[in-house]
Amino acid sequence: MHTPIRVLCVGAGHMGRSHALAYQQIPGFEICGIVTRSPESRAALNVELGGNYPEFSDFHEALCFSKPDAVAISTYPDTHAEYAEAALEAGCHVFIEKPLAESVKAAERIVAKATASGRKLVIGYILRHHPSWIKFIEVARTLGKPLVMRMNLNQQSSGANWETHKNLMSSISPIVDCGVHYVDVMCQMTQAKPIRVSGIGARLSSELPAGKINYGQLQVTFDDGSIGWYEAGWGPMMSEVAFFVKDVVGPEGCVSIVADNASQDGQSSNVNAHTQTQALRLHHAKLATDGTFSRADEILQLADEPDHDELCHREQVFFLNAIHNDLDLSQHMADAVTSMKIVAAADESFRTGQTISL
Repeated sequence: MHTPIRVLCVGAGHMGRSHALAYQQIPGFEICGIVTRSPESRAALNVELGGNYPEFSDFHEALCFSKPDAVAISTYPDTHAEYAEAALEAGCHVFIEKPLAESVKAAERIVAKATASGRKLVIGYILRHHPSWIKFIEVARTLGKPLVMRMNLNQQSSGANWETHKNLMSSISPIVDCGVHYVDVMCQMTQAKPIRVSGIGARLSSELPAGKINYGQLQVTFDDGSIGWYEAGWGPMMSEVAFFVKDVVGPEGCVSIVADNASQDGQSSNVNAHTQTQALRLHHAKLATDGTFSRADEILQLADEPDHDELCHREQVFFLNAIHNDLDLSQHMADAVTSMKIVAAADESFRTGQTISL
């Protein structure tokens, strides 16, 4: 019987809340503190958890006082490197939301520190724990090479959601923040090395600081000839039309996520909708002797459709398993750095006007 892992929860936003709920529900964890800059948000989370957990406004003070076994970092990316490195130096295991850091160098530094310390570092690539996305990747691998991968995640935001997006964009662009998820999926589909990236972007609101963008697009080329396209945009001006595209084409056909719920008007701001799939549509390219398609399209129904909180729960079960069973996370960490390199190259390409070789 393992002693519960005492975890310090840092951040109480959308992701921080879901992870804290998971820690409370999983017997192998025990929350030892909640850290946020906002007293209102940590108090609200404490009430929702039904607990009386210690609250802190300063991360380093919380780390020193609570002496956790693990730290869960769900803050804005500009604090990720500082907090992760401090936690690892204190001998803690770390769960950290994506992106791992603001820069590739910082991400590599965190990974090196985790490796040297022997502590576990799990990055919040939530789609890796979604059965339907796992199936999506599996089917894509049957389509031959090269693959053409098309994905986007656009969000029409207003009110509090727009304020959150503006705060987030003060440190990172949408193409970097959300892009790591989808280029990670592309890398799993191709199992090839990314070699070249280009990017474009646009500042569509005067409410953003100079030099910040709220729309971006990247194109990545792999050494097996596969190519991937990804776009992301946030704000009140974004369209509710074609904001959800998850589509892969290969010589043998194509597979697409058919997410009717996500594709409904007014759903682009619903984070739950962006991970939902409902079904996969598999198209076979093979033609019969008369020139018609030899097989009808298949609709692959997906019964296991976890919501956002359940996905976060599964992530934390994986984190606990990694700690207790000393899982080798070297590939997990390397993949996180690779996805960071792709989105960082896209950002550099946009700013320089040059295609970036990796």
